[in-house]
Amino acid sequence: MSKNSFNLAYIGQRKDIEQLVPKSAKTILDVGCSVGTLGESLKTRNQATVFGIELSDEMAEEARTRLDTVLTGDACEMLKSPELKDREFDCIIFADILEHLQDPWTTLQSAGHLLAPGGCVVTSIPNIRHMDSIWNLVVRGRWPYRSRGIHDRTHLRFFTLTNIKELFETAGMQIEAIDPNYRILERPHKINRYARFLALPILKNFLAFQYVIRARPTNA
Repeated sequence: MSKNSFNLAYIGQRKDIEQLVPKSAKTILDVGCSVGTLGESLKTRNQATVFGIELSDEMAEEARTRLDTVLTGDACEMLKSPELKDREFDCIIFADILEHLQDPWTTLQSAGHLLAPGGCVVTSIPNIRHMDSIWNLVVRGRWPYRSRGIHDRTHLRFFTLTNIKELFETAGMQIEAIDPNYRILERPHKINRYARFLALPILKNFLAFQYVIRARPTNA
């Protein structure tokens, strides 16, 4: 299947994620690896071995042409699978995936058990507190179901920054870096390039489209 057949929002480059993945990471697990675009880039940059987990059979098939190993199935189940039981990873990535899971808390906790000493988790999680949510709920009186972004209709869980911090605390992890991606409009638009200039203390949590986070086990 061609990459053109997939939702373009989930198969592109993720330089924001790459920036938080340590260049020293030599074993990487990309959970929700899609077609392997991110993993392939990190494989080249870090000279790393990259594993992937992907729910979609079609995307997993595409990813196998780019990554070293790709497992197909539910993320939480695959993290406990025999194929990963004796492996350790320097970095585990959840790029726009935790919000799609029934139990992201347990999933993140399971990932912590697969980290090598000094390893980290890098995630990106949409911010439901973005002003687009408020505009639609308060002014328009509707929930904006969409095919991508913060209000992707396949999302099962929703997070604000406070919820995100609680998520990592529950998983026994300490956040060491938070990089917000700011947008004025929820959808991609050239006006969004000015969002970071408007992200003043009183406004920044309403302009954060998503938070990119790096965390490590608290007891590491």
